Amino acid sequence: MSVILIIEDEDPIRELIKLNLVMAGYETLEACDGEEGLQYLNNEKIDLVLLDVMLPQQDGYTLLPKILKKNIPTIMLTAKDRLKDKVKGLEMGADDYVTKPFEAMELLARVKCVLRRSDKEKTKIVMDDIEICLDQWKVLKDGKEVDLTYKEFDLLRLLIENKGNVMSRDRLLELVWGYEFEGNTRTVDMHIQRLRNKIGADKIKTIYKVGYRMEG
Repeated sequence: MSVILIIEDEDPIRELIKLNLVMAGYETLEACDGEEGLQYLNNEKIDLVLLDVMLPQQDGYTLLPKILKKNIPTIMLTAKDRLKDKVKGLEMGADDYVTKPFEAMELLARVKCVLRRSDKEKTKIVMDDIEICLDQWKVLKDGKEVDLTYKEFDLLRLLIENKGNVMSRDRLLELVWGYEFEGNTRTVDMHIQRLRNKIGADKIKTIYKVGYRMEG
C-alpha cells in the first residue's frame, strides 16, 4: 500500500483528502504545518507528498527542496491560480500541481499517475499461488480467477502486503471499511472466513484475541 503524506493546514480540506485517499486504498499521514511535515519526512517511509503552498512554520516552497532531496514525488496544492505560482513549483521539481478547489476524482487520478511515473505504484502483488492484479481488480489462484467482493479484495490485499505481521481486527476494520461503516469486528471475522473458503484456510492464521496474520 502506498503511503501518502498530506501537508495541509486547513483541517476540512486535509480530512477530505484523507477520506478520499483511504477509500481509494492508500495509507495516509497528515501534517498541519511544515515542521510537522518535516518530522514525518525524516521518520517515516513515504511514497508521495501532497504539499500545500501556504503553510505555517515552513511554507511549501521552503519544504519542497527537502522533500525532493529524499527522492519523494510531490504534488503541490494551492488556492492560488496564477500561472507564475504553478510554474515556480514545477520548475523547482514538483511532479504535478493542483489548484484548489479541485474534484476528488481529479486528485486521485493525478496521484495514481505520479505514483506510476515514479514506479511507486504497484500493479501486481504475488504470494505463492495467489496473484492480485491491482489495476484490473482481479485475484488469481493457481492461474484461475477467484470471485471476491470489493471488501474481500481489499482485505486480502492488506493481509498479503503485511504478510508475517499481525493485523488487529480494529485495524482491519479501520483500513477496509473506514468512514463508511459503523459496526463491530464480527464483520472482519465473517469476511476472513469467506476468504479462507476461497483462497485456502491454511494461509490466514488466527492470532487469539488479537487478529490475523497472513502466512506464505
